[in-house]
Amino acid sequence: MTVWIYTILSVIAVSLISLVGIFTLSFGESKIRKVILFFVSFAVGALFGDALIHLIPETFEKMESNLLASMLVLSGIIIFFALEKFIHWRHCHDASCEGHLHPVITMNIVGDMVHNLIDGMIIAGSFSISVPLGIATTIAVVLHEIPQEIGDFGIMIHGGLTVKKALMLNFLSATTAILGAVIVLAVGSRITGSSVFLLPVTAGGFLYIAGSDLIPELKHETKITVSIGQLLAMILGIAVMAALLLVD
Repeated sequence: MTVWIYTILSVIAVSLISLVGIFTLSFGESKIRKVILFFVSFAVGALFGDALIHLIPETFEKMESNLLASMLVLSGIIIFFALEKFIHWRHCHDASCEGHLHPVITMNIVGDMVHNLIDGMIIAGSFSISVPLGIATTIAVVLHEIPQEIGDFGIMIHGGLTVKKALMLNFLSATTAILGAVIVLAVGSRITGSSVFLLPVTAGGFLYIAGSDLIPELKHETKITVSIGQLLAMILGIAVMAALLLVD
């Protein structure tokens, strides 16, 4: 019961990190949209950094077959490509369309849900071993989620959502961490071994979103000062993810 209490409280805390964008409410939505490309640039760096600095290296470390690990990363790219095609077939892809989510928003939510599911499974697995290990893992996940959620918030605003809707969807996608934790606690810690197969697929999805959907949006802006700002924001996203290695 102690493990359940610690785990559930921890994953709830991690899920609440998704509301980090609430601090922008004081700036007003018009001001947020003026700097949104810098949020998107940060998201590009965070997604690339998360995939290439954390998820893919961890996959190769935990998997015996490098070929299988590589194929799973590639499968993630293909899966997200197919998902985006499906979304475009079902809906129009104009950001101004009413009544549905912009494709990049849906893509990002799916990737984030899988990512948070894995986080919940890892946290529950750690608490199953020992409480101190679980607390240490939770702290690492929280620090990891802050830059990730800032980037997610920026993507949703760029996709046309209001600040309130972006916060709500970001929070809902974060709650899959609770689901992942419950699965591990209910079925047993051995299920955490299966999460290693989700890591490279998620990494492939992040690479696809950043490279295919977000970078092309940034290329439309050619003003030198804005372009430099975007580059610095992207480097900052990568740097933050690299700095998290000190925590891990």
